[in-house]
Amino acid sequence: MLINRTFFVYVALMTLVVVASNILVQFPLPGSIAGMQLGDLLTWGAFSYPFAFLVTDLTNRQFGPRIARRVVVAGFIVAILLSIVAATPRIAIASGSAFLFGQLLDISVFNRLRRQSWWHAPLAGSLIGSALDTAMFFSFAFAPFFVFFGPNDSFALETAPLLGVLAAEAPRWISWAVGDLSVKILCGLVMLLPYGALMSIVKPMPAAEKQAA
Repeated sequence: MLINRTFFVYVALMTLVVVASNILVQFPLPGSIAGMQLGDLLTWGAFSYPFAFLVTDLTNRQFGPRIARRVVVAGFIVAILLSIVAATPRIAIASGSAFLFGQLLDISVFNRLRRQSWWHAPLAGSLIGSALDTAMFFSFAFAPFFVFFGPNDSFALETAPLLGVLAAEAPRWISWAVGDLSVKILCGLVMLLPYGALMSIVKPMPAAEKQAA
């Protein structure tokens, strides 16, 4: 009963994070800092998506990789269906693909490192998973090569200073990807705080330890 109830809580949290991120990624940050347009650097989705790794890691810690994969797959199915309504089809495809492979990689890395220091597994899993997720999402969503997923976004394809550096220019979506990954790395470090705080509450069940053996 505990597993079933907690499983659906994790699925609900995962769905909320992914759907919110699918919507927020379509909105660049407004304003500027030191002459740099924030819209050329980041979208709001960069700040919400890292919570997905926190949900996955807590599930993996408590129930092990098998249940964590079920949460990821369930969250993927529900989120992709809702995202088709809430976002464009291309964003939904990009988000779903990146989410699935990024989270599964996170689970694999986390499980390999779970017996090391408490912060090694969640940090390494989230950083490596984030790198794959960012590369897949921004390529599928905005790169001209993947136009078969949906129409290209002209604003994303416009040339802009890479990370605000005037001497280097690139399509805006590449700058978004670099900025997004930078934020995810920072958030991966910050997410260690709630993960560490919840360790005394979310304790590994015997089955989780057996799967990690």
